[in-house]
Amino acid sequence: MITPPAHAALSLAPTLTTPRLTLRMPVMADFAHRASFYASDRSVWEGGPLDVNAAWRVWASEVGQWPLMGYGPFSVDDSASGQYLGEVGIYRPQGYPEPELGWFVTPAAEGRGIAAEAARRVMHWARATFGWDHLVNYITPGNTRSVALARRLGGTFSARPGIDPDDVVVVHDLRGLA
Repeated sequence: MITPPAHAALSLAPTLTTPRLTLRMPVMADFAHRASFYASDRSVWEGGPLDVNAAWRVWASEVGQWPLMGYGPFSVDDSASGQYLGEVGIYRPQGYPEPELGWFVTPAAEGRGIAAEAARRVMHWARATFGWDHLVNYITPGNTRSVALARRLGGTFSARPGIDPDDVVVVHDLRGLA
């Protein structure tokens, strides 16, 4: 059973920024992007493809972590244009051994460093807000792009348990972050 932080009661996502990005609380309009992702072959690493009803259950449970646990996904927008670019945040549904740093970007945002920039900002926020020493990634074997991003973010491979026995587990040490 997951025990949420004591301060988590009815919290919503703060707004975080980077020079290019605004990370904010997800809103209903963001679901269309996740539904599109889950309908595509790109979602194979996230248990997809999924129909719109299953995609809704995943997305709503992730967004629902904010009031229940005090963390969850941030929707990521281009600060200049307001264009939705994806989602980066901390995920811990039932069954996850530890909070996970995760990401999803739209096809238009791929290859632009959006996920890395947003993930670094979330790592700093998690350290400052919760005092956590680390975050993990649980990556399905074969998802070489996510493994490469996790490594670019400074993560190291670990023998810790994942969600599934064959998960690639990457640990990010947050202790050096301000």
